Amino acid sequence: MDIQVRNLTKKDYVGLKKSMEQAYDGVGETWSRENIQDLIEIFPEGQLCVEIDGQVVACALSIILNSKKNNIYDSYYDIIDDGKFTKHSDDGDTLYGIEVFVHPEHRALRLGRRLYDARKELCEQMNLKCIVAGGRIPNYHNYADKMSPRVYIEKVKRKEIYDPTLTFQLSNDFHVKKILKHYLPEDAESMEFATLLEWNNIYYESETRSISTTKQTIRLGLVQWQMRLFDNIEAFYDQIEFFVDTVSDYGTDFIMFPEFFNTPLMSPYNDLPERLAMERLAQHTSDIIDRIQQFAVSYNVNIIAGSMPLMENKKLYNVSYLCHRNGKLDEFKKIHITPNEFKYYGMVGGSEVKVFDTDCGKVGLLICYDVEFPELSRILADQGMQILFVPFMTDTQNGYIRVRTCAQARAIENECYVAIAGSVGNLPRVNNMDIQYSQSAVFTPSDFAFPNNAIKAEATPNAEMVLIADVDLYALRDLHEYGTVKVKKDRRKDLYEVKLLK
Repeated sequence: MDIQVRNLTKKDYVGLKKSMEQAYDGVGETWSRENIQDLIEIFPEGQLCVEIDGQVVACALSIILNSKKNNIYDSYYDIIDDGKFTKHSDDGDTLYGIEVFVHPEHRALRLGRRLYDARKELCEQMNLKCIVAGGRIPNYHNYADKMSPRVYIEKVKRKEIYDPTLTFQLSNDFHVKKILKHYLPEDAESMEFATLLEWNNIYYESETRSISTTKQTIRLGLVQWQMRLFDNIEAFYDQIEFFVDTVSDYGTDFIMFPEFFNTPLMSPYNDLPERLAMERLAQHTSDIIDRIQQFAVSYNVNIIAGSMPLMENKKLYNVSYLCHRNGKLDEFKKIHITPNEFKYYGMVGGSEVKVFDTDCGKVGLLICYDVEFPELSRILADQGMQILFVPFMTDTQNGYIRVRTCAQARAIENECYVAIAGSVGNLPRVNNMDIQYSQSAVFTPSDFAFPNNAIKAEATPNAEMVLIADVDLYALRDLHEYGTVKVKKDRRKDLYEVKLLK
């Protein structure tokens, strides 16, 4: 599955109309080709769509209003001027959402949230004051004889009543500014009532108009995973989804699980030789990654799926997977195999070192022991890495200290952020995975723009929990140019260098 959020084009209309007809299901009229073409001509940046495998399945349309010249409390048809869109103003201050729809077959993927997030980013980039939209309350007709619209809205806010439109909008940080009467005369489900919803841009500056398209703050979520036995693989998936659901609710851009976090599934093979048991575990890897990819898309978050064993051409690798929220999949094979991995499982190391492009910048992946070899992260830094993710598994405190200390050094010497996530607890019925020691953390460079100890955040040692931290990519840019020291720039490349041999 390939998911893209992009600007709508005139060529999209045929596919757009098919999705509209399914979404509307006979209720209301679809937008005409002329309507869509007019919107794209007057405000191309504001017309957004979601494309899945080349098909447009969701859409968000908007215009810009000048709140000083236009009455944002007008009815829907007055706002859009019956499809003429004459109230759109390039020098306005308010992004007005006039439409959002999702093809019913794809609603489980939460595509509406992606469109709302894209609108928020557009609002910030264009330095608009707020997003305003009229919202239906389609469940109100079931309560109209019992309560007023105001009481109904309050109960929806308190989650005593579920409304498919209003509940979604409130969960996306919109607030009800006013109750509108006769907003959509044909809307019998809402009894012709609607809410005027508003989302405020806290970065708005009244005298400037920004055109920046770079996301500054990236939110990381690290899962400090408790090793536990599962009755079956579905219980394992439930535990993964619990963390993805919980952490994504905080608006995280990345979630990372630890190295070999799926080894509880080796329990049924504990009577087999270690190598054969690991090969049996590797048989689950493909299905596990498919499920985690679904979570990444559904919860709109990039997931670093720890690491898992992979059999390829009769060789056994330790592999980490980056499941992008747009459906793309990248993998990294652990380069440096520990003596125990070789002794018990006969694992071999990978041979590819590269950064991955994501919607939140360039990231690198190393697995546990790899971070103790500074050449690897230096190569990644030369390729533009901004965040290095290191899933790890250590059984003792001294093993953990090696990983932690080296990870912190990598952040300082490469002027990047480094996030590490490990497991805690024990697995008494899985050979060689008996005990775990971990304290997950996010490390930073060491300069005035960062914490004095170069630690952005760290978890409680040896306790199952999640660690959430924000990192500022602009701070890295400033560090490269204006830092107290400039480690990347000051290297004596005339004297030495680090490079890949193939």
